[in-house]
Amino acid sequence: MKMNYCMECGSPLHIKEHGDEGLVPYCETCAAFRYPMFNTAVSLIVTDEEREHVLLIRQYGRPHYILVAGYVNQGEDAEDAARRELREELGLAAESVRFNRSRYFPPSNTLMLNFTVTVWSEQAHPNHEVDAWRWFDIEEAREAVKPNSLARAFLLGWLDGEYHFPEYRS
Repeated sequence: MKMNYCMECGSPLHIKEHGDEGLVPYCETCAAFRYPMFNTAVSLIVTDEEREHVLLIRQYGRPHYILVAGYVNQGEDAEDAARRELREELGLAAESVRFNRSRYFPPSNTLMLNFTVTVWSEQAHPNHEVDAWRWFDIEEAREAVKPNSLARAFLLGWLDGEYHFPEYRS
């Protein structure tokens, strides 16, 4: 996402050479370079210990199943955010958390960090954000996850070892 105005004073930004950094937005009013800012979030492939099932959720009245996801809080490590989101949204504790892949998501100006999270208990206790949840076997999960979505790209990439991300216009 292109930054057009200074986040400190609101003045228009101009592109200026900044040594080894290349071309960077610059605020003449503040006399400071302004590096692009974006959100950071985690998405979780929640699996049982045998890795035979994947937990998918539906949220906010939408009809498709997706991965558990949420924003990383300021000062929080991504792995801790993954554990927190799993606990908050589903009442589950993570046995292990393993990073898979990242992808920038232009529609929400967010860097998505995808993890596989293994849980001991398969009995979820969802909060108000989750409309429905279900454990799917691997083949069912392939079909159930939202088509043409980042969730689908992460899940299929994890399953198949090859990532194919949908294109988004900024």
